Amino acid sequence: MKSNVAIRIALPLLALLGASFLLLPVIALLAHISLGSVSAALASGGLPALSVSLQTTAVALTVIVIVGTPLGWLLARRHGLLWRTVEFLMFIPLLLPPLVIGLLLVYFYGPYGPLGEMLNRFQLSASNNRLAITIAEIYESMPYYVFAAQAAFSQVDQRLERASLALGQPPHVTFRRVTLPLSAPGLTVGLAMAFARALGAFGAVIVVAYDPHTLPVAIWIALEEQGLPGALPLAFILLAAALPLPLLTALLRRRVVPESTVGAHSDSA
Repeated sequence: MKSNVAIRIALPLLALLGASFLLLPVIALLAHISLGSVSAALASGGLPALSVSLQTTAVALTVIVIVGTPLGWLLARRHGLLWRTVEFLMFIPLLLPPLVIGLLLVYFYGPYGPLGEMLNRFQLSASNNRLAITIAEIYESMPYYVFAAQAAFSQVDQRLERASLALGQPPHVTFRRVTLPLSAPGLTVGLAMAFARALGAFGAVIVVAYDPHTLPVAIWIALEEQGLPGALPLAFILLAAALPLPLLTALLRRRVVPESTVGAHSDSA
């Protein structure tokens, strides 16, 4: 009996300790940031860096959705050796340190890399420009979306898809009207995760493109040149840009899931 009481007391305390460890630094940042310091940071180079980050992230997310959605669907629906091997290999870019990703991208897409030499023939370059930044952001964030898409498509009731096909709907119409709406919450979460990851990409980006500066690179430069007083306002700007979409997605998902669960119980009754 005493052990049960101890566990009931210890578990919330450990949970609160873990939550405090993660949240207190963010609260401390918010407590030490003033509107004036944020305005000064934007005026001194933060705004162009934010613009570069948002533009390249938008392009990266477009590419990720176009190629990552079918990849996630195939990983969810194909169970042969080929796609299980692809799924296993997809963990490699997910687990690679960002700095190593940057080195790999420079080796492959750089001026003297296999694809870089091909790009040079068309007067293109994937080094120190927005193309290089976008490639790095795609590589860093795409696995998050792909695995989220795989999970979302795996949770779709395939009986509904088969019913749509049996009613004469073509596969692409079934996918658009049945599969996508049912998997949309999971896909949205994956997209939000990829957005935050791409916008905050630093390790790979700074290797392939020191200039033009993205916001994370601008934070690192400010830290080197001005210390914490110069870097913290830029860090706040990055948080303000990166967090709303994931937080809003999580909030909406928490509201939708209970309603879906209740609807499922009502239908079964």
